Amino acid sequence: MVEKKHISLTVNGEKKEADVEPRLLLVHYLRDNLGLTGTHVGCDTTNCGACTVILDGRAVKSCTVLAVQANGKRVLTIEGLSPDKNRLHPIQKAFIDKDAFQCGYCTSGMIMTTFAILKKHKKLTEEEIRAALSGNLCRCTGYDNIVDAVKEAEENVEEEGIELEEPEPVRVRR
Repeated sequence: MVEKKHISLTVNGEKKEADVEPRLLLVHYLRDNLGLTGTHVGCDTTNCGACTVILDGRAVKSCTVLAVQANGKRVLTIEGLSPDKNRLHPIQKAFIDKDAFQCGYCTSGMIMTTFAILKKHKKLTEEEIRAALSGNLCRCTGYDNIVDAVKEAEENVEEEGIELEEPEPVRVRR
């Protein structure tokens, strides 16, 4: 029997605590323990990026991060992206407006990577966008609409004056 480890982290602005097995991947903690199924399991080998989340301000592939490694950190998932639950985040809106998805499996990872890209960089060229998205695979599209969505997302964020910040912690849930 493996001894469980206690973790405490902030997910989408809410404090979460749990006792988990040390080998539990962050993606499985998010999906199975917290019910946040927008973070997809695609490959479990860090190749596809479908499981991308924001961990302490950086885009990471949650299939290669242990839940215990996230202890004491902030995690932002696709479910927590929009601070207003009745309105899409400008990045989400851009992906819809530009038809930047087909099956949708990679979309949450693409959107979370876009969040990290736009938080760090302004006025990206097409080549820079493609390079920044190179760790996220889409098996359905030719990426042109995804690149267009990132460009539009940048415009939307700028026009709306949106700060790309993670939500502040609000409460504890077990």
